[in-house]
Amino acid sequence: MTSPTPVATDEVVEICRDLLRIDTTNTGELETSAGERVAAEYVAAKLAEVGLEATVVESAPGRTSVVTRITGADPGRDALLVHGHLDVVPADASEWSVDPFSGEIQPGSDGVDYLWGRGAIDMKDFDAMMLAVAREWRRTGVVPPRDIVLAFTADEEAGSAYGAHHLVDNHPELFDGCSEAVGEVGGFSVTITSDLRLYLIQTAEKGIDWMRLHAKGRPGHGSMLNDDNAVTALAEAVARVGRHRFPIRVTPAVRDFLEAMSEILGIELDPADPELAIAKLGPIANMIGATIRDTANPTGLKAGYKHNVIPSRAMATIDCRTLPGRSEALLSEIRELVGDEIEIDYVQRLPALETTFDGPLVEAMSEALRAEDPGARPVPYMLSGGTDAKAWSKLGMRCFGFSPLRLPAELNFAGLFHGIDERVPLEGLKFGVRVMDRFLRSA
Repeated sequence: MTSPTPVATDEVVEICRDLLRIDTTNTGELETSAGERVAAEYVAAKLAEVGLEATVVESAPGRTSVVTRITGADPGRDALLVHGHLDVVPADASEWSVDPFSGEIQPGSDGVDYLWGRGAIDMKDFDAMMLAVAREWRRTGVVPPRDIVLAFTADEEAGSAYGAHHLVDNHPELFDGCSEAVGEVGGFSVTITSDLRLYLIQTAEKGIDWMRLHAKGRPGHGSMLNDDNAVTALAEAVARVGRHRFPIRVTPAVRDFLEAMSEILGIELDPADPELAIAKLGPIANMIGATIRDTANPTGLKAGYKHNVIPSRAMATIDCRTLPGRSEALLSEIRELVGDEIEIDYVQRLPALETTFDGPLVEAMSEALRAEDPGARPVPYMLSGGTDAKAWSKLGMRCFGFSPLRLPAELNFAGLFHGIDERVPLEGLKFGVRVMDRFLRSA
């Protein structure tokens, strides 16, 4: 099998750069989000240039997704969905070394050349890989073994209501025949030695249980005594939640990952208390550590309208992520922590997902990685966050995270997600195109 031409591996950088320069900030509110319309029109135009017809779906003003289908050689086979989202989380330019929407190319402190910008790894890099491969195939006449559906979605960063869930609920025919799906976050390397790199393939992801906590109290003048202060009650409840550590629970996907790591690194693993082993995993320890228990992190507070007025209400947002089957149990534990006087409602409640690390699709991923990196060893893992896979699973698809990148050994990849100075190595981006080309030709 031949690798993609230099045109494709160079084009992926330019496409990703173009996408990074389009502000698709998703604040979680329609009124303040930039929307994905401009990026969606760019994607549709790139597809049209090579003769691929795209369906453009706008679920609300500016909230736009794009879907196309590449016809495969065997129409009798189930189709494969490959998906990426177009929206990004907000970025405060004052915190960055570069303008987060400039798409600059410059070296990092490690001397590696990077493409910088909000969305560089979450996940306009993969959008660019999808486009580069599709355009290369159309130019060179490649026909995949089965239908490949490409989806570029809106609103993933706020729970996908205006993106993947809207498509599934209102346009399921676009995904006819799709039995498997591949998207973020997986296929990235973790360097063990100079000739051994683990590539983490996502086979599971935690559930999303975004909550609001509401406290009520007696309003009054800020100078007077008040033993029924809503802000005080809420602050105490939020502090209890934020300091709480939920019990360790090792799921099958996490167990498989930890056992592989234990064998490869030669470290002792206590299945009942894996935290000591996880601490030795370097930059990815924080991500993996979040997959052995439920988590609940306070992320916002809102109360009051004047300095000298005690408000009658106060509200906090809590980002809870649950292991498979744990959503109801977590609600009960949060209820116990905050007390009966605090009201709880949900902003988003989406299930955890888990599949097994086996089958022809996993073999195709693994072979594509090894073909481009002889030191590759693919291993399964659970993502501590959530993805559009939660929507596709409603159509019965088996979902994986596989957006391949070969990364510099010292790069704190997990820390770049929603962080400052988000960037993707140029050679890693080109590596991803080559792997995706090989993978999709045999998937």
